[in-house]
Amino acid sequence: MKVRLLILLLSVVSIVAIEAQTKYYVRLADSEIKRNPESWMLDFSAKPKWNYCHGLELQAIFQVWQKTFDQSYYDYVYSFADLMVAQDGQIKTYKPLEYNIDRVNSGKFLFPVYALTKQERFKKAIDLMREQMRTHPRTSAGSFWHKKIYPHQVWLDGLYMAGPFLAEYAKTFNEPELFDDVVLQILDVHKYMYDSATGLYYHGWDESKQQRWANPKTGLSPNFWSRSIGWYMMAIVDVLDYLPENHQERGKLIGLLENLSSAIEKYRDENTGMWYQVTDQIGRKGNYLESSASAMFIYSWVKGAQKGYLDKDYLQKGEKAYGQFVDRFIKENEDGTISLTDGCAVAGLGGDKNYRDGSYKYYIGEPVRDNDPKAVAPFIMLSILLDR
Repeated sequence: MKVRLLILLLSVVSIVAIEAQTKYYVRLADSEIKRNPESWMLDFSAKPKWNYCHGLELQAIFQVWQKTFDQSYYDYVYSFADLMVAQDGQIKTYKPLEYNIDRVNSGKFLFPVYALTKQERFKKAIDLMREQMRTHPRTSAGSFWHKKIYPHQVWLDGLYMAGPFLAEYAKTFNEPELFDDVVLQILDVHKYMYDSATGLYYHGWDESKQQRWANPKTGLSPNFWSRSIGWYMMAIVDVLDYLPENHQERGKLIGLLENLSSAIEKYRDENTGMWYQVTDQIGRKGNYLESSASAMFIYSWVKGAQKGYLDKDYLQKGEKAYGQFVDRFIKENEDGTISLTDGCAVAGLGGDKNYRDGSYKYYIGEPVRDNDPKAVAPFIMLSILLDR
């Protein structure tokens, strides 16, 4: 009897393993690891660096480990933490006084690594990034500048880079007053960067109104960039994981998520169901369907509905959009791996060498590439939410 039960158990385990191999979150994680045998190679890196894209994708791969308990995924994530964080908590290539908000995003994957290993160096590294945000420069109303080299500027991207990290820090290490600061960032973006005519948010805002890209009256950048809106949307839905249920502004954040979820639905491509690089310029010459923003929007719909922040209809919409995403952006490769196509490599505002003016021509002119972490990671996390 025991032998028969053992055989049955082994059969069930084998079936589960085979099923897992067909899941997109497994297939894409495996493909990325094959393309990048060392975890520091992610984001097309030639050498190790503390970069938000590494943190984003390693967070996703860690979630694959949590779903499958395949040790190889944990080892891949841990190898980056082990390489980059010294015993005293200092982080290779990270310079806090540069006040680059992007760098803080990579702190998120250290929370579970620290919880599992109890190695104090990881707690010290987390604290180091928390310390950056204590003195990070701000606008007059309290919003974080995107970077020290971009004075007086708030970019939507930055809300995701720091918000969920600080919210998790507040909950994990009992700093409840920090929640108010996180909420302030989200509400201030709505106050200064929201466009009531479209329901969308502009990519950037210059409080000083001095940048060439800034509207001289409003300080706003001239276009709606889909991925920046995706960053903001994911920031809200992820911050809500940690924000106390009784926080006085929680309802406002959920309301912003509801309104933005409704707004982006109006800008989907009729044939594919996906979203364009420049959100509202549907069908305009040069505009293209972009994978990172599309993944972020669907992720926010699905997670928001599963958590009860959004109407349950958004789960059905998200499930349908997921299938459309796979049809449009997932490519089968001859070596058995899969690729995720059509991700915008980078987009920003201002700068010294090649000034980024925020024009339509600028956004559609930046490089497009396969397997960009900013598309790969949200798609993996979305696939885990749907177990696909």
